[in-house]
Amino acid sequence: MEKIFDEIIDGFIKNKVGIGQDFLSKSLSNHLAQNLHALIASNQMLPAGTGNDATTHQDKSTRSDQIYWLDRIHNNQHENEFFDLMDKFVAYLNTSCYTGITGYEFHYALYEKGSFYTKHLDQFRNNDSRQYSFIMYLNENWTEGDGGELCIHFETHKQKISPANGKSVFFKSSELVHEVLLTHKPRLSITGWLKRDSVQVVV
Repeated sequence: MEKIFDEIIDGFIKNKVGIGQDFLSKSLSNHLAQNLHALIASNQMLPAGTGNDATTHQDKSTRSDQIYWLDRIHNNQHENEFFDLMDKFVAYLNTSCYTGITGYEFHYALYEKGSFYTKHLDQFRNNDSRQYSFIMYLNENWTEGDGGELCIHFETHKQKISPANGKSVFFKSSELVHEVLLTHKPRLSITGWLKRDSVQVVV
């Protein structure tokens, strides 16, 4: 796995965006996609909001995806396998880059046809614990015309990343403004953040 970890980390160091292939094994990716489809079928996906805690609100003109949080308390074999993998990546990242990551949070994400998420940063104004954003795509047979690209805004250019199956994207949560462009068919992912302990700021 270290080769795959290095691919992501090296890309991040060089380009501010690390892109890797097969961070999730084919088997694990398939099982997690099956989990997500089962959640959709049982109406367990919830509308996503913006903000955190008391400041959370829902506005479909800003984002129109649906989410479901992964948690070891679910005692799901494949979610736990995913968390074991994340533990290994965090340990490697902390050892090789001295990032001081102390935790993480991840959710399944569904963008139905016609969904999007407008430009935003992944770090809250009153809490800077989110350090790195990490997205893993679960979309078989994705083509250019399907839309749903992750569009990252740099000062001089934009980078559009297709949400093709097996692709992972890693970047600093507080630095890069990004958006999810309009998707023309259902778009599946696991999305989350590597976190470092932080003190809440009252604003």
